[in-house]
Amino acid sequence: MKKYQFLYPAIFIKDEDESYQAYFPDLDIYTDGQNLSEAYLYAKDLLRVYLTYALKYETDYNKPTKLEVYAKKCKPNETVMYIDAVVEG
Repeated sequence: MKKYQFLYPAIFIKDEDESYQAYFPDLDIYTDGQNLSEAYLYAKDLLRVYLTYALKYETDYNKPTKLEVYAKKCKPNETVMYIDAVVEG
């Protein structure tokens, strides 16, 4: 089985209660976590599951936008990071 590696920017948004939302604007999917580390791990898993499904069922998905595009638009409580996923297809 062939393996594919993907790299997408995710925006991590810090909430007032110190939890984080992780949002993939290119795919319009999100998750959250009690802290940044947890949100990052959940985001990695979400991206892997989403792209596994997209490849398996031959669903169209948007290509990743460059991180710099989102970094310029970030608010003070937002951080942009690349998230990678390795998917078998």
